[in-house]
Amino acid sequence: MAGIADKFTQSAQRRHAMPGHDEEQKALRMPPDIDAKLIEQGRKLFAGDWQFFWASPSIETLPPMAGIEVAFAGRSNVGKSSLINALTGRNALARTSHTPGRTQELIFFEGPDNAGFRLVDMPGYGYASAPKAKVASWTALIHKFLQGRSNLARVYVLIDARHGLKEVDLDVLNTLDKSAVSYQAVLTKADQVKPAELEQRIAATGAALTKHPAAFPEILVTSSRTGAGMPELRAAMVRLLGERS
Repeated sequence: MAGIADKFTQSAQRRHAMPGHDEEQKALRMPPDIDAKLIEQGRKLFAGDWQFFWASPSIETLPPMAGIEVAFAGRSNVGKSSLINALTGRNALARTSHTPGRTQELIFFEGPDNAGFRLVDMPGYGYASAPKAKVASWTALIHKFLQGRSNLARVYVLIDARHGLKEVDLDVLNTLDKSAVSYQAVLTKADQVKPAELEQRIAATGAALTKHPAAFPEILVTSSRTGAGMPELRAAMVRLLGERS
């Protein structure tokens, strides 16, 4: 599965560049030795000590801004917590649940002391069975956070590879465009999709992203169960840290 994910990530990188982003695409095609260096740096960063840091049920309770943050957004049950656990190599850093909508707060995880880097697990959106008032509260929290966090370097928008983009995902993409927050699509649960269907999902996602100016053109393909795509996602974060430092 790792080889398939690598193949599709490279394919998405080549074929779904946004108009006007030629130079950015050239930068993405790094020499193999630089690519390998970033992957190794990413492995070391996420092999460090990652800990739960803060939980915020409202904008008023957010921790002070410090260092660089990246956030993970996605529909309920898309696999955000599982992805964070796979990234850090810890089975229970982020609490997973088979009940969609369980995460109702912004959950912050802090990396090694000298990294100056945090991960943010955002509440899942689009869970229709939750009370409408609660859904509205989660949605408002997500949107306010995206619009008011100056040290938020990137949002990874997780998309279930089995289902692709839904209308509720597009609402979040529009908010990100308005907030001018850089974001990148990450397909999850790729191991549960046949290769031909996965390629179609990547193509459809890439086509949709061309309409969103803040979207990063490279689509990452991952599986928390098999670990496919995790080295590339870690490397992308290391590269982002280097750009923002």
